[in-house]
Amino acid sequence: QVQLVESGGGLVQAGGSLRLSCAASGRTFSLYDMGWFRQAPGKERELIGITAWSGTKTYYVDSMKGRFTISRDIPKSTVYLQIGSLKPEDTAIYYCAARPRYTTDFRSWGQGTQVTVSS
Repeated sequence: QVQLVESGGGLVQAGGSLRLSCAASGRTFSLYDMGWFRQAPGKERELIGITAWSGTKTYYVDSMKGRFTISRDIPKSTVYLQIGSLKPEDTAIYYCAARPRYTTDFRSWGQGTQVTVSS
């Protein structure tokens, strides 16, 4: 399986922006779809979006469209999540995950990075 390490979280004021990174290692990065998820305190983990293994397509959950942008740098084996106009309700642990292309289950997960948005 691919190993994933997120970084870039922290404490941010509302209205600010943040870019999270997820570095992958262990397998060929370009053979995996990459997803970003988040889990707020007391809530279930939710999907933000998925970028395809080829890097040519990205899907966003409807509620996440507009302020969240996922991108991937294949040579660097890294996927990014840009979050704009941060709100206190964006406070959560953000996770990246990988699934082999042409499959449906995310099998590899990072440890998560905490994002806290102050009002």
